[in-house]
Amino acid sequence: MTRQRTDIEIAQEARLCPIGEIADSLGIAEEYVEQYGKYKAKIDNRLLSDMKDEKDGRLILVTAITPTPAGEGKTTTSIGLADGLRRIGKKSVLALREPSLGPVFGIKGGAAGGGYAQVVPMEDINLHFTGDFHAIGAANNLLAAMLDNHIYQGNSLGIDVKRVVWKRAVDMNDRQLRNLVDGLGKRTDGVPREDGFEITVASEIMAVLCLAADLHDLKDRLGRIIVAYRHDGSPVTCRDLKAQGAMAALLKDAIKPNLVQTLEHTPAFVHGGPFANIAHGCNSVTATRMAMKLSDYTVTEAGFGADLGAEKFMDIKCRMSGLRPSCVVVVATVRALKMHGGAGKDELSKEDLAALKKGLPNLFRHVENMTKVYGIPAVVAVNAFPTDTEAEQRLIMDSCNERGFRAVLSTVWAQGGAGAVELAKAVTELCEQDSELHFAYGDELSIEEKIDAISRRIYHADGADLTPQARTAAKELTELGFSSLPICMAKTQYSFSDDPSLLGAPEGFRITVRDLKVKAGAGFIVGYTGDILTMPGLPRVPAAEGIDVTDEGIITGLF
Repeated sequence: MTRQRTDIEIAQEARLCPIGEIADSLGIAEEYVEQYGKYKAKIDNRLLSDMKDEKDGRLILVTAITPTPAGEGKTTTSIGLADGLRRIGKKSVLALREPSLGPVFGIKGGAAGGGYAQVVPMEDINLHFTGDFHAIGAANNLLAAMLDNHIYQGNSLGIDVKRVVWKRAVDMNDRQLRNLVDGLGKRTDGVPREDGFEITVASEIMAVLCLAADLHDLKDRLGRIIVAYRHDGSPVTCRDLKAQGAMAALLKDAIKPNLVQTLEHTPAFVHGGPFANIAHGCNSVTATRMAMKLSDYTVTEAGFGADLGAEKFMDIKCRMSGLRPSCVVVVATVRALKMHGGAGKDELSKEDLAALKKGLPNLFRHVENMTKVYGIPAVVAVNAFPTDTEAEQRLIMDSCNERGFRAVLSTVWAQGGAGAVELAKAVTELCEQDSELHFAYGDELSIEEKIDAISRRIYHADGADLTPQARTAAKELTELGFSSLPICMAKTQYSFSDDPSLLGAPEGFRITVRDLKVKAGAGFIVGYTGDILTMPGLPRVPAAEGIDVTDEGIITGLF
C-alpha cells in the first residue's frame, strides 16, 4: 500500500516559480517588489495608490460552518478555488491571513492549506515568514515599556495603575503569562502592578495593521490606542505617551503585503492574521485592495465559522473599508456535520445519514445568515474527505437544493485546482447576480442594541444579557463617545452560542456579555463572552513535539 504523502512533503516536492515571475504575471513593476529570498516578496504600498484609478475585480469571501475537531478545510478550499478560477480562464488572486506560531506549535501544526491546495513556501509562511508578527509584537511591547516607564518616572499623566489596560504580547500559546505581577525587586526595577500577556494576534496593533489604509492612517490609529485610564476616568492614549511615531517605524515594512504563490503558481497575498474568536479575523484591507486591483476575482477568507469571521468581515471590515463581496462560499464537510448531529469523533468514518441529517441545520443557518441578513449570494462547498460515502455527499447536495441553496462538491485537497472547477463556475455565475450588502446593525444603535442584534440575527439567540460590569462599561464608553463603533464579539468558535457544548443550530439560549473594552485605534468595541481567552494555552500533546529539522536544514512535521 502506497503511503500518503504529508502536506509538507507535497509542498517541498513542488517546483516554485521565482517570486519575481509571480509579480510579473500580475503586471507588478520591479520597482514595487522587495524580495525576501527567492520565493517571498513584500509589495510596496505605493502600488496601491498608483493604481487607484484601476477597476476593482470581484471579491469572494470563503467562510465555513461552525468548526469541529473533524476539520472543515476553509483555507484549503480558498486556495483550491483560486486555482480553479485560473483553470477556467479567470485571473484570480488570493488574499489570506498569516499563520500564528501559537496554533502552529499548538493544535494545527500549520495553516497554509493542505494536500494539493497549499500556499508555498509553506515552512516559511508557517514559521516567521517575513517577520510581520515579530514587528507587531515589538511595537506592542515598546508601548508597554513606555507606559510603565512613564509611571516610574513620575506619572505626570495621572495614570491609575489599577486601570492599565494595555498588555504585553508574544506570538506563542503560553498560559503561564496570562496573569502576572511585574515591577518587583528594587525601587529602580519599576512600579509593581498586575499585568499579563496576550497572544500577538489578539493585540490591538494586529487589528490596527489589518484595518489601516496606509502608513499615515496606521500612525493615526496607533495614536488613538487607549492604554490606561486616569483616576477621573478619562482615557490615556498612545499619543499621550508620544509612542506612535516609534511604533510606526517598527511597522513600516510590516504594513506592506506579502506576495507568495500556490502550488499551481496562483499569486497569493498573505498578510495579517487576527483570530476571529478574539479579534476580527480577516487579513489586511491593504492586501485585499491590492489583490482586487490586480485580478478579476479575489478569493479571501474569514476565520472560524460564519457567525464569527464572516460577521466581522461584513460588519467591521466592510463597514470601515467600503469593500463589498460579490459572493460567499460556505465550506462544510460530511464529518463535521455528523459531529453537529451527535456523532462521536471516533465514529466519523462510518456512514451515518441520521447524524448527518441532524447536523445539517448548522449549515443552513450559516448560509441563510449570508443571504438573508447580509444579502450576498452564497454557494455551499462540500469539502470531500476520503471517508465520505456517496450517499452522505448526496444528502447534503439534495438538502441544500431543496432549500434553494446551490451546493458543489470540492475535491481540492486531493486534486488541487482541478477539484474546484465546478465550484469556480458556480462562483463566477453568482458574482453576476445583483446584490447589495446589508449590515446586521446600524451605526446609530446603542452598544447594547448592537450586541442584541448580533445575538438575535446572527447567533439566533433569544437576546443578550450584559453583566453589571459590562453595563457599567457600556455606560462609560457611551459617555466617552464610542457608542457609534461596531462590535467585535469575543466568543467561542465551537457554537452559535457562548457555550461550546451546544452544537448544531441551538435555540432557546441567551448570550451573556461579561465585559466590554474599546479598541479605539482599531475602531471597534470588544464584547467578551464565556471564558474566551486572549492568551491560549498549549494542548496536552502540542504539535511542536512532532516538528523538527534535519541536519540538512529540512523542516519536518508541519501539516
